[in-house]
Amino acid sequence: MPTSILTLLLSLIVLALGLSACQQTDTDTTNLDTDSWSCQTKDSPFTYSVCRVDASGLTSDRYSLQLFWQASNDQPLLTFDTLLSTLPKTETLNFAMNAGMYNENYAPIGYTVIKGEEVKSLNLKEGGGNFHLLPNGVMWWDKTGHVQITESHALDEQINNGNAQPWYATQSGPMLVINDEIHPQFNPDSTSIKLRNGAGICRDGSIQFVNTDEPVTFYQFATLFKDELGCPNALFLDGGIASALYAPSIDKQDKKEMGVMIGLVENKS
Repeated sequence: MPTSILTLLLSLIVLALGLSACQQTDTDTTNLDTDSWSCQTKDSPFTYSVCRVDASGLTSDRYSLQLFWQASNDQPLLTFDTLLSTLPKTETLNFAMNAGMYNENYAPIGYTVIKGEEVKSLNLKEGGGNFHLLPNGVMWWDKTGHVQITESHALDEQINNGNAQPWYATQSGPMLVINDEIHPQFNPDSTSIKLRNGAGICRDGSIQFVNTDEPVTFYQFATLFKDELGCPNALFLDGGIASALYAPSIDKQDKKEMGVMIGLVENKS
């Protein structure tokens, strides 16, 4: 075979391989959306699963953080599977977890707002249990998708003077981190360990949702948000048998029953 023809054939092969590689890279980039949200499993300082969403991603029409409680028949959804069955075909649930404490009827015990409708009024009472381990707080966001975690009495004042207009809100307790300080009643030497889940608003512009995969103390859980995730404010949502996570990207889908759920919805239309 003449040298010129051999050279031409080799050039064509190299060109074809290059085009194939470029096409594969483009496909992978399209399928992976790591800029707006992601879920991961971690094994230090203890084993946990964490899903994060960039706050900036919630200002577009593509992503929205939502609360879910009842189906069209006014019955609690209870499970992630039921929630999934109610979503329009144009929407995908990227991740979700239980959003706070509930009573024997799976109704929320703290302040809850869903699409601007107040389901449960702000609970400022003192009492026993984790919810009343004051200060407690509210995770809430307005119609623009601006998410905040605010101590309950402070939010009450903001609502009364018109400075806060929650479109979604879920109240729970205790606060884990308040203005970059761990809850003052947490004991570093505590031996009370449970599975726990919570959420934090973090300095890097993300909202972090954490579900522990092993029992931990409140102090350990709060330290994770403050020191590892860099969240000046974080809220305990629930724990024990109520701690639940749906995150198919990391093969997590708890089958537990729960009250209100919080999830990141992606609009595919």
